[in-house]
Amino acid sequence: MSFWGQFGFQDSYSVLGFELSFFHDHTMFVLVLVSSFVGYMMVCLLKSGLSSRFLVEAQALEAAWTVVPGVLLLILAIPSVRLLYLLDEVGGPVVSVKSIGHQWYWEYEYGDSNNMVNFDSYMVSAVENDVVGYRLLEVDNRCVLPYGVDSRVLVSSADVIHAWAIPSIGVKVDAIPGRINQLGVHLMGSGVMYGQCSEICGVNHSFMPIVVESVSPKVFCLWLEG
Repeated sequence: MSFWGQFGFQDSYSVLGFELSFFHDHTMFVLVLVSSFVGYMMVCLLKSGLSSRFLVEAQALEAAWTVVPGVLLLILAIPSVRLLYLLDEVGGPVVSVKSIGHQWYWEYEYGDSNNMVNFDSYMVSAVENDVVGYRLLEVDNRCVLPYGVDSRVLVSSADVIHAWAIPSIGVKVDAIPGRINQLGVHLMGSGVMYGQCSEICGVNHSFMPIVVESVSPKVFCLWLEG
């Protein structure tokens, strides 16, 4: 999770999270390069006392300042479009979990096994939170997903618009009443990921956190059947 004074993204736990972090670094490299060059040219123009009053045509210069920005835009657009398609791809999920937003808690349903698992996830009180977890981020029942396999999260809402978002996994999808949105998750290892509702859904909007616990497939099957 993020901390005070942190400049970069959170540590990624999924394939999409790594892709998003890579694209962020790639974009920042191009932006810093362009900003440095433009700043250098502005400083040179301010310090220079020369002017080209009689320059009426420079075809090579005009071609350069047209082609170079276009190439830079392609350098940014191609990986961006690729990543956009990857974010929409679900693939062949092994595990499916349904997440339903309520005012103001989350409900999770696991229907892939013979044992139907259904539970509510509330934020724990301040007294409990002093013992384990993070303040205003820990819940009483975590969403459990296995790592190393493709998982699918079906997101919907029972009342108003919510949003199921976890930055360290690189996912964010709206929970809309009467509609089911889906997202693909491929976790890389065990750990606990924290998120929050990212749509202003009412007075307790900031008190419905999301906690995903990543475990091995064996532990997940034991938990699911247990």
